[in-house]
Amino acid sequence: MPMTGPTLEKPVSLSQLLQKGLQAHPDEVALASAEFGWTWRELDLVSTRVAVNLRGLGLQPGDRVATLMPNRTALVIFYLACIKAGLVATPLNYRYQAPEIDHALEVSQAAILLAHVERDSDLEKSDLAGKLPLGRIAYGADDNRSPSFDDLMQKVPVSLDLPTPALDAPLFIFFTSGSTGKPKGVTHTHETFGWMLASTIASFELQPDDTFLPGSSISHIGGTLFSLAGLAAGIRIDVARRFDGDELLPLLEQTRPTMLCMLPSALFNVVRDHNATREHFRSLRACYCGGDKVSAELEREFVDLVGLEIDESYGMSEIGLTTVNPPSGLNKLGSIGRLAAGYQASICDDKGQEVAIGSEGRMWIKSPANMVGYWNRPDATAETMVDGWLDTGDLVRSDGDGYLWFAGRKKQIIVHDGSNICPQEVEESLGEHPAVDEVGVVGIHDLVHGENVRAYITLKPAADRPSVAELIKFSRERVGYKAPEEIVILDEMPLNATGKIDRVTLKQMAESYCPDQ
Repeated sequence: MPMTGPTLEKPVSLSQLLQKGLQAHPDEVALASAEFGWTWRELDLVSTRVAVNLRGLGLQPGDRVATLMPNRTALVIFYLACIKAGLVATPLNYRYQAPEIDHALEVSQAAILLAHVERDSDLEKSDLAGKLPLGRIAYGADDNRSPSFDDLMQKVPVSLDLPTPALDAPLFIFFTSGSTGKPKGVTHTHETFGWMLASTIASFELQPDDTFLPGSSISHIGGTLFSLAGLAAGIRIDVARRFDGDELLPLLEQTRPTMLCMLPSALFNVVRDHNATREHFRSLRACYCGGDKVSAELEREFVDLVGLEIDESYGMSEIGLTTVNPPSGLNKLGSIGRLAAGYQASICDDKGQEVAIGSEGRMWIKSPANMVGYWNRPDATAETMVDGWLDTGDLVRSDGDGYLWFAGRKKQIIVHDGSNICPQEVEESLGEHPAVDEVGVVGIHDLVHGENVRAYITLKPAADRPSVAELIKFSRERVGYKAPEEIVILDEMPLNATGKIDRVTLKQMAESYCPDQ
């Protein structure tokens, strides 16, 4: 039988997303960065004003509006305006370069692009950014160009009336990381995203006196979901403009959030910042990590500094926040937690049969928050979704308490002499070495063994340089036969557009690398 999370009664009504905060404390701060804050009343007014003015530019319900923006409160306001105007928000990763920008604009057929002016030179290299039907909206310009985001916020429309979008109307298109091909446009409607918000509020157990700092990009599903879920729950959201110690430590000290959520790599950098002290984190009641595996070393360093354990979670653009270690329940370190409210999971073998508890299998997810499909890609949608179930492509196992344990992506599993090796397990073994900074592990084709394990690492600047033989022995003592046969030391680890280790690039490097050269 499929595993089932707690029952979820109804989705968040997006047309009423700000109502809880407006009714409870309209003149308190709802959304803030280190520079500026918006009260609930101001946030409601300015987002409605932007929505009407967007329609005044010629945009119609269902039109895609792309964004190329760093983390700013303006981006949250823009999303709220899209919700109110019936437009389809299409966030582009801020790391995108011209070819990636063009791909996203072509797939979405965006009508207009909101972009920070610091990306002007990159947009000039784009084939499509200058040819959009309704052009571009400038953010951060000081040369009076129009339309600008300031114009949209400040212009007072004749009327603030807007029709309520249908529940099945598309709302967001989030692009996948492209780790298995060109990025696909994950499509969520007002209804699926409303269910996602309701599940997140329930699973994070958000309380009226919480302040939430989602320390991740609001151009990705996680940062967007957590920001809007917090607002829907009536609590204050703090926006980090960057994810380093220089930005986050003062913000933690200034706003005293109770909830923090970050990618493991970014959290590692903050924890290791030489200015970080326990005092910076004293207001936290919970810290969540998702998007990648939390290493044992990060867990140890975070607990030593902060005095809290990290609650791991799991999610995807296609399905939202799917599992979480419950804030008020048992946090099983190393686990990705239990199913979120409203979700079902089925863990199956290659024949589609459910596996026994404790056995690894491919995880399928069913929930009312599942995407409706990939934008204009019915073929890819049909490959991923079957009878309402979505194939995550990830291998997991469950235990007797209903907790799930991540075992790697099916397409990343290394098969060596008939044995399955999870790259993340090998990466964690090397990451425990005091000289190792970052680790990426891939499989390389071998005629005898099928695949061999190769690790790419970077070293900490001040560390004594270990030999490759020493590192292999160190890993073997921890994971035995799974340890790498080869280790390549890099000056810099390649990262993909979402800031995760780019295993596609590492595979390409592996194909061209010759250790004898």
